[in-house]
Amino acid sequence: MTDNIPALDLQRIIATLEECAVDYLVVGGSAALAYGAERVTEDIDVVIQRSRENRERLARALKTLNARLRVGGMTDDEARTLPVVIDHVALDLEGTSTWMTDAGPLDILAGLAARGGRVIRFEELAPRSQVLVVDNLVIKAANLADIIESKEVANRPKDLEALPELRALRDEADARRQ
Repeated sequence: MTDNIPALDLQRIIATLEECAVDYLVVGGSAALAYGAERVTEDIDVVIQRSRENRERLARALKTLNARLRVGGMTDDEARTLPVVIDHVALDLEGTSTWMTDAGPLDILAGLAARGGRVIRFEELAPRSQVLVVDNLVIKAANLADIIESKEVANRPKDLEALPELRALRDEADARRQ
C-alpha cells in the first residue's frame, strides 16, 4: 500500500479557514515564512480561539479539507480508515491535534509555549498578531516575538536551528521601526 501524502497547500488551508470564519492565528514555520524566513516547512500550525462556536467552524473547515488524524506509526491510508468524528467535542483538546488534509498537514494548537511553563492562548496572542501579505496570500500570524519565545521554550533541534534567522528578522523589523 502506498502512502501519498498531500503537499502543503497553504493557500487552500487558509482560504478554507477564512471561508468557515474560524478565528485562528498561524504560528510556527508557516508564520516564520510569512515574516521572511527561508526555512521550508511541510505543515501549517494554527492556534485557535477555543469557544464552542469557533470549534464548530473549525470542524466544518476540517471536513471541507477531508481531514483525518495523523497518527504516529500509521500511514495516511491507514489513518483514513479510523472512525474519527470531527466536531466541537473532538476539538475540545488542551493540547495539539495533528491532522492530514487534502491540502497537506495541519496542526491545531491550544496555544504557544512560553517561559515558566505558561501557554499563551489565542486571546493573548491576537492583540499582538500581524496581518502579513505574501504572494497575494493574507496570513494572520502570531507576533514574531511570541513565535521566537515558543521555539526557545520548545528547545527542539529544528527550533534551535531556526532561531538565528528568526532573531535576525525580528532585529531588522525593530530597526525599521526606529
